[in-house]
Amino acid sequence: MLDTLIKNVRVVRPDAVDIPLCDLGIKDGVFVSIAPHLDQATANTVIDGQGMLAFPGAIDSHTHIGIYQHPSVDALTETAAAVSGGVTTLLSYVRTGSLYLNRPGPCVDFLSELLQVSQGRFYCDYGYHVSPISGDQIAEIECIACDYGAPNIGEIFMFYGLHGLHGRSDTQAQWLMLNEGDHYDLAHFDFICREAARLQHIYPERADLIQVSFHCETPEILRAYETKIRSEQRSPDLAAYSAARPPHSEAIAISIVGALAHAAGLKQVNILHISSREAMEAALRCRAVYPEINFGLEVTVGHLLLDTNCPMGVLAKVNPPIRPREDVEYLWEKMLDGTVQWVVTDHANCPRDLKVASTDPDNIWLAKAGFGGSEYLLPALFSEGARRGLSPNRIASLVAGYPARRFGLSRKGDIAVGYDADLALLDPAERWTIRAADSLSAQGYTPFEGIDVTGRVKYTFVRGNVVFADGKIVGEPKGQYLRRPML
Repeated sequence: MLDTLIKNVRVVRPDAVDIPLCDLGIKDGVFVSIAPHLDQATANTVIDGQGMLAFPGAIDSHTHIGIYQHPSVDALTETAAAVSGGVTTLLSYVRTGSLYLNRPGPCVDFLSELLQVSQGRFYCDYGYHVSPISGDQIAEIECIACDYGAPNIGEIFMFYGLHGLHGRSDTQAQWLMLNEGDHYDLAHFDFICREAARLQHIYPERADLIQVSFHCETPEILRAYETKIRSEQRSPDLAAYSAARPPHSEAIAISIVGALAHAAGLKQVNILHISSREAMEAALRCRAVYPEINFGLEVTVGHLLLDTNCPMGVLAKVNPPIRPREDVEYLWEKMLDGTVQWVVTDHANCPRDLKVASTDPDNIWLAKAGFGGSEYLLPALFSEGARRGLSPNRIASLVAGYPARRFGLSRKGDIAVGYDADLALLDPAERWTIRAADSLSAQGYTPFEGIDVTGRVKYTFVRGNVVFADGKIVGEPKGQYLRRPML
């Protein structure tokens, strides 16, 4: 007997060319049969998919659960929001220092505590990427990768040493809780790359998963340009913030990453949340100059849907910044020609009372960076992508198939026999408007407010269990920690 039989769905698989009408048989949390006209008498539970699109559960491989709220609190609300939009796996970038668990010390102690407080708090499956902040944490990379199953190193924030998360700062060492004599700088990044390269050599079976992920912005450029832009007394809005963190800062940092990886002999790096034409072109130049390095290219749904004229203003503050419309259109060109490999949200729940200054809520310089939106990854990308000619199969690759392969989630990212039954059933015809009031997130606002979407997730399954249906969360949070590679 099957545990669940889902009838009459159009199966969307990564990079396939067709979308066949099939039934999906699920037992013990995995797909065991995929074919037309399966006998419903063989199943304990039967669900009629009514011709909806069946996407593999989306994998939001770049989030920040626990950055502004304690992880045990943040995980509950933000993964409830995520599954409402068809996300079935979240991978979160974390580190020691201020925010997250707000503590210094060894990475293994930090991650052990994080795993403890995460248990029973996620509605979807989850994993972590860990960034070494202090020099002594570099020696822990091997343990984190092998024993904890977190082989992707990062997010390496290249601007942290001299510039703050929300703007200019002279207290970074204190904020990062660095040890005496530590410097968070290019030399630190160099040593991280060299350690990752060493591990690629001694663990050849894991070499494709041992990688370093970079947030590419150059601190000296940011510091100088923010001073310049603020001195010009421009309106403190998204356009000013983009100018204060200019695209060439992103491009310069990407070029440095290429040089660091080449010098270290590192074979795989990820360029996160590429936001501008200059940055993308720099990444493509690095690919040409260093063909031995596998450069992963990531874009966020925020940088694809929003521009500096976003009516939500400072609520859309994020790093790297939301860019002018011409950069948005160029990113879509690279989506359509296959250059961009995966799309994420960079979800960071920053509630309004933390996001903006109570004394001057429209001032971009006083606002905090980051916002949530994991629940819009699949439907918003489907809606805008379909309008621009992006096929459903290509969307499945961008949000599920490719990130699953890139990050060692070998039983996820596809609808195939033997794979985890992670599934999002999407009604491609339903039209709706994004409203923060309708979100399950605790954030209380969204920079996507008012955007009209065609295509809505109606059911979400995690390992065969319904977690979202009829606009509501179903059941308890039973998400599992994923050690990578999944064996």
